Amino acid sequence: MIRDLSFKEVNVGDAAQLSKTISEADVYGFAGISMDFNPLHVDSEFAKTTRFEQRVAHGMLSASLISAVIGTSLPGRNTIYLGQTLKFTAPVFIGDTITARVEIVEKKDEKNILKLKTEVVKQDDTVVVEGEAVVMKK
Repeated sequence: MIRDLSFKEVNVGDAAQLSKTISEADVYGFAGISMDFNPLHVDSEFAKTTRFEQRVAHGMLSASLISAVIGTSLPGRNTIYLGQTLKFTAPVFIGDTITARVEIVEKKDEKNILKLKTEVVKQDDTVVVEGEAVVMKK
């Protein structure tokens, strides 16, 4: 279900999250959509020779879950992305369950602008992506 909160209904401190277990199909599908066929993502034999010793999911795949939370939960429908910073801090592997979390940290009434703390964590609470988003809520 997609939430449709108005700008007036959201407040500093409000938070939402979404979880997903990353599958091989997710990695191949994202490679096809993004055209990023880096062998670290799609070639098991190559990945074994890297410091990770296994395939790593695309960082932007993990980060894309932030957009899903913003567009479907908080603030939800009719939200316009204005910007996003990202710092990738740890790898995500096939089989990891990741959770994207967003929290409203600032509200600018004059233009319906919201600043959000964003992060993605793995099942063991390791932060894999951190950043900040700025959105406009119609």
